Amino acid sequence: MSPSAETASGDDVEVPNNKSRVTVVGSGNWGSVAAKLIASNTLKLSSFHDEVRMWVFEEVLPSGEKLSEVINQTNENVKYLPGIKLGRNVVAVPDLEHAVRDANMLVFVAPHQLMEGLCRRLVGKIRADAEAISLIKGMEVKMEGPCMISTLITEQLGINCCVLMGANIANEIAVEKFSEATVGYRENKEIAEKWVRLFSTPYFMVSAAAIMRMGLREMKAFSQLLFSSVKDSTFFESCGVADLITTCLGGRNRKCADAFARNGGKKSFDELEAEILQGQKLQGVLTAKEVYEVLRHRGWLELFPLFRTVHEICIGRLPPTAIVEYSQS
Repeated sequence: MSPSAETASGDDVEVPNNKSRVTVVGSGNWGSVAAKLIASNTLKLSSFHDEVRMWVFEEVLPSGEKLSEVINQTNENVKYLPGIKLGRNVVAVPDLEHAVRDANMLVFVAPHQLMEGLCRRLVGKIRADAEAISLIKGMEVKMEGPCMISTLITEQLGINCCVLMGANIANEIAVEKFSEATVGYRENKEIAEKWVRLFSTPYFMVSAAAIMRMGLREMKAFSQLLFSSVKDSTFFESCGVADLITTCLGGRNRKCADAFARNGGKKSFDELEAEILQGQKLQGVLTAKEVYEVLRHRGWLELFPLFRTVHEICIGRLPPTAIVEYSQS
């Protein structure tokens, strides 16, 4: 006999076992990407059911076919994320109540202006032990003031709601470009870590922006350890973050680093310098070595994982992919 769980209204729903079941409430561009990310992980994580339901606001396509049926036939959201396979374990469901049935992990990624109405429809239809996460940017604005979507979900449905946000673009994540996000939570870190496991993939973790942010943090800490008079405000001037962004996005160091990564580190920076720069000199590799020597001499290597990793990549001790992997340790 399968165990049962009580809904917020007191009704029992059948739950096949202790595995978590995920439903994505929303199927637009970002919602479809979220379903793709999650579906790739539920197949690997034994604590989750393979199937990921995705609630679809039903639409009739110009062909006369229903969007949900086309998604299930083609494994692709042809309207909002064309050309991207979602994963065979993603099931499009046009009935909201059926989509959330038995799910104990609800991912909300619908337009913020629809959320109050969706929550009203879900009252009494979800498990009392359900956890939610909001991927929705924007707030519910009323006369009495703005309300965060996570707060709206918690107040209307009586369940805990985390938040996932980051400097990322859905279409870039869809084609598996490196991106990052942060899970925000109020009290239960264990639940937050469960969401992290559900969303994390080798490409949805760290982006160029994340590397710059981490780099700026280490630059600031390094400078202030060496020179106590350095002010935080210095790093927000043109000589700080502006110079960092410019250097990371263009110039000789970026050009050679890009070639180094594309070649998987098979060509050394000395070779690339001669081949690409034709007489100009790389400064970044030398600077990375000098900083590394200071860190090693002072016993600070563990405090600066990015600086350490960059140098070890430059000298061939680590592969270029370590720039992503170091942040997991």
